Amino acid sequence: MNREKAYDHHLRVIGQALEAKGIDVFELEHRGDRYIVNGKPARTPSLIAKLRDWRERMLGESTASSIIYSRADIERLEREGRAKRRKADRLPDFYSLSNTMRTLGFYLDSKDAELLRIQKRALTVTLLYQSKDGHPEVEEQSIASFYNLFLSLYDKRRKAAQG
Repeated sequence: MNREKAYDHHLRVIGQALEAKGIDVFELEHRGDRYIVNGKPARTPSLIAKLRDWRERMLGESTASSIIYSRADIERLEREGRAKRRKADRLPDFYSLSNTMRTLGFYLDSKDAELLRIQKRALTVTLLYQSKDGHPEVEEQSIASFYNLFLSLYDKRRKAAQG
């Protein structure tokens, strides 16, 4: 497997950044060494924000914005995140975006797949990737369907940290 990809690592870091922005429903596209995310914060906007969005729509201005993460951005975010990380001997929350994204990344890495796009919704995820045979593949699954994989990854990391 090409460890240059390291989707488990990259997607976890991006998940942490999106959590900080309150973005939970989004589309992520992988192009070269960049990840492009289109999404909006899930929280209910204020009346002023709703009026601003309405005004922009009426003027034909797009309210959607893209966030681009380069390899350098991911490395910087990883360093910042490492400084904040706590060492706790407890099972992390699978449904936190960073853990869900790490699990999806590991899933792609284990298939030796080339990530093309992820569409993350509240309860489901659609993965578009190129298989190691070069064929495009699309999978739509519930997020919960990755829970057992998450548990096995956590167990491996826990055992590696102990010995």
